[in-house]
Parts: sequence; C-alpha cells; structure tokens
Amino acid sequence: MDSSQISLGVARPGPDLPGPFAVGRYAKVLQEEMRKRARVLLIGEVTGMGRSKVQAYFELRDGEGAVPCVIWLNDLDRAGLPEGALRDGAEVVIAGGPDYYPGGGAASPSFSFRATHVRLAGEGDLMARLEALRTQLRGEGLFELQKQLARPALPKTIGVVTAEGGAARRDLLAGLARRGWGGTVVWAFAPVQDRHAAPRITRALQDLAARPEIEAIVVTRGGGSLADLWAFCDETLCRTVAMLRVPVISAVGHERDSTLIDDVAAISCSTPTHGAPSKPSGWPRRWSTRWRISRRRHTSVRAKRSSTTSARSRSPARASSSQRRRRARMKERRSRPS
Repeated sequence: MDSSQISLGVARPGPDLPGPFAVGRYAKVLQEEMRKRARVLLIGEVTGMGRSKVQAYFELRDGEGAVPCVIWLNDLDRAGLPEGALRDGAEVVIAGGPDYYPGGGAASPSFSFRATHVRLAGEGDLMARLEALRTQLRGEGLFELQKQLARPALPKTIGVVTAEGGAARRDLLAGLARRGWGGTVVWAFAPVQDRHAAPRITRALQDLAARPEIEAIVVTRGGGSLADLWAFCDETLCRTVAMLRVPVISAVGHERDSTLIDDVAAISCSTPTHGAPSKPSGWPRRWSTRWRISRRRHTSVRAKRSSTTSARSRSPARASSSQRRRRARMKERRSRPS
C-alpha cells in the first residue's frame, strides 16, 4: 500500500463541510453579509453608555433582549440631541443595521448595530409598544385572572410595594389614616423608575405573596410621563401580577396615566391616596373611589355643621348670660320687703 492510499484512508475529522478557510477571509465575508442586511429602526432603553475618541457605544435593551450599538460621534452630533440626553435609562429610537468588525492581530473582533441616526422615543413610540403588548396579554386572558380572585372587604394585613422615600408612600399613609383603617402594613421597597425597577418590583411582589398573612398587595407610585412609568408596563412584571394568588391593587400615577399593570391588577385606583382600603367597605373598582371620598367629605361637612350648632347651644357665652339673669332675679326677690 503506497503513501497515497494511506492518506486517502485517513478520515477527516468533523463533518463534511466546505473549507477550511483562512479566518481573516471568512471574517471579511461575514462583515459583507452583515452590512447587506436591511436597515431598520429599533426602540429600547440605553444601558452601559460610553464614548471613545471617535464613537459612542451602548446597549439597547428591553425585557426580551439586548443589542450592542455604536454610533460615530459626528452622526451623534448631527442628531441634535440635548446635552446628556443619550444616557443610561433613556428610551431612544435608532436607525441603522448590523455590522461586524473583523479585528486583527492586536484588536478583538466584535458585532454591533451600527446606528446612523438616533432620537429620543416619543409618547407615540411608547404607546405603540404598549398597545401591542396590551393586545397580546388581553388575547391570552391575563386581564381576567386577578379580577376573579376573592377580595377581602376589610383586610387585616396588606403588602405595599413602593419607593421608600417617595411621595406615594406618604400619600398612601395619609389615605390609610383618613379612612380609619387599623390593620398591618408590610412594606416591600423597590425602585419605581429605571431599568432595575421592573425586576425589583416583580421580586417584591413575589416575596409579599409568599407570606400567608398578606391578604392584598398595593403597588403605588406618583404620576409622570409614560417613559417615567414604563417599568409598570413591563411584560414580565404584568405576567407575574396576573398569576399571583393574592389580589393586587394598582395605584400607579394619576387619573390621566394608564399603565399595563392597571389592566392586569384586580383593582386600579386613580391615585396613590385612593389605594388605601376604606373602613368598612374595602376597595371599590376604578373611579368609584372618588365618589366614595366625595360622599365622605360631604358627610363630614354635615356632621361638622351639626356639631357646631350643638356647641353653640352649650357655649360659655350663652351659659353665662342665663346665670346672670337667674342671679338678677334671685337678687330682686331678696330685695323685696317681706
């Protein structure tokens, strides 16, 4: 058996594929293929923002994934963004397409989305994302699960998820005090506005729901733009709320604000103050809270008026006048001749 036969008899390792090719040649082909792909618009949250001498780099992220992005500084300058607008936590829309840097002897290869234009996401962009997700969750029946849970008329223990130093916490406490509810509050503090907010709120809800004494959970924060409230439109958070064993009361934002957690929660209240249970009627459904508070206010006014009238009848001034007249009559009788 000659050497050619021996070489032919040696099996090639691995699958039967074209090649092997020089890696540099393949990297160039990969770069060309990436750059052929269609240019698109992406929307997401900026994280890991940084700059080099010639370009800015960041990740564009949402709840389902992330893409590394770069933009030349001259393209960024042409975008005309306000100073510091492109920062961690900003919601932006970028235009561009995938790119591949082949690297070299002293440089590492990298994949990125090469952006050519960038702008801050507007309410229209976020509303389009919100409506698409709302349609999806409604179609899966997730808006009905919480509403089917039994809600205690007057819970003894509630959990509250909010920011520790936020105004919403103070408003909720004021509502509890005004409505005469004397139960126990278990606090679970979490950020309510940044890229860490949604997962932290989700974890806080799960921790509270795991405690057997918790009969209901209030999630609350103050008002703001849709971008400020975007954590409460997070898909994972809303799916978690829908599947919890305890009813969740959403008291997020103000009357004009609409977030996805409002749709999946058992009850949605118009303000953080209205998120407090009332004695003895518990929580109403959305918008009826204002009517109940208004009725209580009118009742208080009537009670105050009647108490004022009663107080006047017992006022020291009137009592002193009667005593003076009685003393005058007694004095007059004593002065009469016998």
